Amino acid sequence: MPYQAPLAGWGRYPVRECTVWQPTTPQALHETLAPLPNSIARGNGRSYGDASMNPAATIDMRRLDRLISLDEATGTLVCEAGVLLSDLVAALVPRGWFPPVTPGTRMVTIGGMIASDVHGKNHHVAGSFCDHVDWFDLDLGDGRIERCSPIQNTDLFAATCGGMGLTGIIVRASFRMLRVESAFMRQRTIRVPDLEQALAVFEQSHGSTYSVAWIDCMATGRSLGRSAILLGEHARLDELDPARRAAPLARPNRKPKTIPIDFPNFALSGFNVRMFNHLYYAMQRPGDAVVDLDPYFYPLDAIFEWNRIYGRQGFVQYQSVLPLASSEQGMRRLLEAISAAGAGSFLAVLKRMGPGSFGMLSFPMEGYTLALDFPATPDNFALLERLDAITADHGGRVYLTKDARVSPERFAAGYPRLDEFRNLRAQYGLDRRFSSLLSQRLGL
Repeated sequence: MPYQAPLAGWGRYPVRECTVWQPTTPQALHETLAPLPNSIARGNGRSYGDASMNPAATIDMRRLDRLISLDEATGTLVCEAGVLLSDLVAALVPRGWFPPVTPGTRMVTIGGMIASDVHGKNHHVAGSFCDHVDWFDLDLGDGRIERCSPIQNTDLFAATCGGMGLTGIIVRASFRMLRVESAFMRQRTIRVPDLEQALAVFEQSHGSTYSVAWIDCMATGRSLGRSAILLGEHARLDELDPARRAAPLARPNRKPKTIPIDFPNFALSGFNVRMFNHLYYAMQRPGDAVVDLDPYFYPLDAIFEWNRIYGRQGFVQYQSVLPLASSEQGMRRLLEAISAAGAGSFLAVLKRMGPGSFGMLSFPMEGYTLALDFPATPDNFALLERLDAITADHGGRVYLTKDARVSPERFAAGYPRLDEFRNLRAQYGLDRRFSSLLSQRLGL
């Protein structure tokens, strides 16, 4: 039976009362969808805005969470769409397997990763998650379940990868895992004084498997864009010290810290954010180290409910990507606008991206992407509209998985295959069966 619940994304903005269904098997999912006029799937609620909410019918997929099979010879995994990445990592890293692409949190479902076509710190060499997906079974909500792959139902495959759940509900999927020798990373920290040198280090380090920069978005003048860049490789057995070599795939049992209350508004003042960024940059010591997987890939997962830092009003994350040719100029303008407003994020992330994906609405394009958080206030929404304009002026686009407020016009300008996506939805009748607050806002 369904139940009523107020739902939000990870940003806690917006919040809507929704009717929620929670099927426990693929057959129960199939039977749930049949009488519904329209619905949307919801994984673990880690998209930031309004993508996984439909007030009429939201399908909570978390109980379809079975690992079905793993081919130890090839690393091919088959699982249900509600499997959490955290559970997958916990189960398979001790067996020597790691996801080929991972976002900055483990607390996402496999179905959500496909629907968002997530990217990670290795996009420049490995592409996005859907580049490693062999197939998935898609419930179209009208009695049909179609297997979709790069060679079968290719139109549905391309529309679903990055399609934000608007082409049906992913039931199960198969993808290829990555063989690793240890649960550790070789990390190199490089501190750079400005944006120009940050981009130069990224280009010089293009052969590194993983790269990411924590950027001081409040710095100005000659320090604009100063960053700490973290390069990473999966540590080989012969690179570990004797103590770690004895159990190279063991993972520590860490209990996350908890944010017990919603922070008051004054905690997010420009002065506090500026001081935090200054101290964080100063604390990043250049050099090499061997570190656990978790702090390299999932640093914020160590803080339970860290989204409460932004207070009761919630926050929005702004993530855009700019083409390579215009990245330096565009990033400079974005950072200048953010620092001038005095509304920067505690932590901003800069990454180099490789060529774009085949998904009709996939976010990546070759260039640079910047992601940072803003409290959900009218002043910040006005700032975000200015950032939208800068992104559009430089040929970029915003990431739907992080978005809660971009206009239909700004969104459409960044996605040249949008009409193809809309036509496919109409062709299969999916526009009548699947919708979300995001699709309603953007006219998808």
